[in-house]
Amino acid sequence: MSDSSPMRHEDEYFGCDVFTLDTMRRHLPHDVYENLEQTVLNGTRLDPAIAGVVANAMKDWAVARGATHYTHWFHPLTGLTAEKHDAFLQSVDGRMISSFSGKTLLSGEPDASSFPSGGLRSTFEARGYTAWDPTSPVFLIGRTLHIPTMFYSYTGEALDRKVPLLRSVSAVSRQALRILRLFGNDKARYVTAQAGPEQEYFLVDKALAAKRPDLIMTGRTLFGATTPKGQEMEDHYFGAIPSRVLAFMEDLERTLYRLGVPAQTRHNEVAPAQFELAPMYEQVNIATDHNMLVMNLMRHIAPRHGFMCLLHEKPFEGVNGSGKHNNWSLADSEGNNLLKPGDTPQDNAQFLVFLAAVLRAVHKHGAALRLGTIGAGNDHRLGANEAPPAIISVYLGDQLAEVVRSFTGDCSCTKKARPTLNIGVDVLPPLPCDYSDRNRTSPFAFTGNKFEFRAVGSSQSIAPANIAINSAVACALEDIADRLEADVAAGKDLNSAVQSLLTNLFTEHAPIVFNGNGYTAEWPEEAARRGLPNYANTVDALEHYSDADVLATFVRPGVLTERECLSRQEILLENYAKTIGIEAATASRMGRTLIMPAALKAQSAAAEMVNRTRAAMGSVPATETGYLELLATATDGFMQALRILDEKRILLAETPEAGQAARLARDEVLPAMNKCRAFADELESVMAASDWPMPCYADLMWTH
Repeated sequence: MSDSSPMRHEDEYFGCDVFTLDTMRRHLPHDVYENLEQTVLNGTRLDPAIAGVVANAMKDWAVARGATHYTHWFHPLTGLTAEKHDAFLQSVDGRMISSFSGKTLLSGEPDASSFPSGGLRSTFEARGYTAWDPTSPVFLIGRTLHIPTMFYSYTGEALDRKVPLLRSVSAVSRQALRILRLFGNDKARYVTAQAGPEQEYFLVDKALAAKRPDLIMTGRTLFGATTPKGQEMEDHYFGAIPSRVLAFMEDLERTLYRLGVPAQTRHNEVAPAQFELAPMYEQVNIATDHNMLVMNLMRHIAPRHGFMCLLHEKPFEGVNGSGKHNNWSLADSEGNNLLKPGDTPQDNAQFLVFLAAVLRAVHKHGAALRLGTIGAGNDHRLGANEAPPAIISVYLGDQLAEVVRSFTGDCSCTKKARPTLNIGVDVLPPLPCDYSDRNRTSPFAFTGNKFEFRAVGSSQSIAPANIAINSAVACALEDIADRLEADVAAGKDLNSAVQSLLTNLFTEHAPIVFNGNGYTAEWPEEAARRGLPNYANTVDALEHYSDADVLATFVRPGVLTERECLSRQEILLENYAKTIGIEAATASRMGRTLIMPAALKAQSAAAEMVNRTRAAMGSVPATETGYLELLATATDGFMQALRILDEKRILLAETPEAGQAARLARDEVLPAMNKCRAFADELESVMAASDWPMPCYADLMWTH
């Protein structure tokens, strides 16, 4: 029976296509394995002297499993992954042999000229380097060995998202260890950020999607009248999974298990044709690599089952879009979750210090966190009563909020053990109750032993969000450690120092705590009174990337240099403008080659019907003339809207400066597209279904 047989239990083949530590132990000399293990588990510097032995063992393992090529797999600033495949072949004395050297494992030099750099290098300078990331496991897909790597420039500046992510992990570890040492923890060797991204996605019939140029080009429908039934009945959420969808999910899971990706949960999401996959917690660097793998494999496996996988944040108007809830926490090297309150959180001083650090991080560095969620696609859902608002706040729940308020004098906190819940069913014992309910309108919600950053978009890498969280928390922990260490050095008792610190921090950062409904019209007004920024769209947020306090969030802990930050601002502004430009060009072409011909044909048929009726009866019923007028008005309006759209998109294409182009895309091109859509959707709603030139929403969302 093959490894991929569905009859085998998952734990028998989990990670079989990964060069895991167990696999290394079997293939490497003992001393080499121990050296590499220390790098993988403890983050000690890799000894380059062992690279040749490791490379040869990797190659032998991969070739034995049918591999013919290897690739340095990296995360450029496109937001996707990149790979260049090279064969395990070398000519020796006229013979071709399999070869893979330590030097090749450690670094590579792909041509970097066509990747965005945001001014970090000139366009004629092509050198870019990849460097092996030994903390993320090597894996095999098909016949190619994939080696997770970092990507950087000739000057050593980060051209990817892995380098700053790893820097941010180191930064938060350094500062968190200072806190642990103050509390007498001498065992922990490091602290690592943990992440578990919940991936939402849509599946649509591949044959139908192929008839929609907007889905092919942009990943979302630029036109489409809403269906009579959407998600109003709330009957899709957690409903029975359609058999064809379940077959896709099982195929995907088997592939992910082989690659060591701990996919745990699958279910129907809120909108028709929408689903979710959630993994277990992992170290954030590995979780990021795994989530990129998940998205890649979803796209590749869906066609086997007759589907197209849509990862766009808003494929369909009128129903919920897709997000990616990023569950984040901190754990030490002994496996202790530093955000676990314990049975009585009011007595857990260490937990309260880390909680205060998170509140400080979100309050002082909220703009940086907002930058981890930006994108033209995500603008369609943030604040749209289906996702958290663009205002970054923290939800703590009643019990923790009471603990926090007790330090500010707003209320007294009675000593409470973890509560239990009796639901009135006789056969059940009292059930353990969480410290908080879930608040789905909060961007940054405490959910028992972690924070759920709910604002990340479904198509986005989780790296920017976690880089921002780690950087902000590292800054906050540094502030706290500086003060506590100074107080203790001055002879102050640690308990007194902590009590005073928490009182000050919980008072200062009380405005960031909001347990209410973030969808109400009153919340933006209240947030403004609290001094919380509201960057409602990507361009608004990006214009603050170069603010001194935002730059400091990344520069101060050594996560990004100022040049690297500004390069990302440039790249993201360009990406936004290009995304809207592609959508506008697609909308224009669809309008002129599909919708207008169909509308004119329908108008001609309606006019012919009116003429026949007049010839036969001498007069025409108002219903017929009214229908013709309706078609003519909508068609004329659509034609005029297309003309304006073309003017705006041509102007956008001729605007070279990134910031100006992004503002033009937001303020003029998007409204012009929406105007076209309004007329097109009106036409779709009144034309005969057989005359409409593309599959409608009902076909796409309800055909499984």
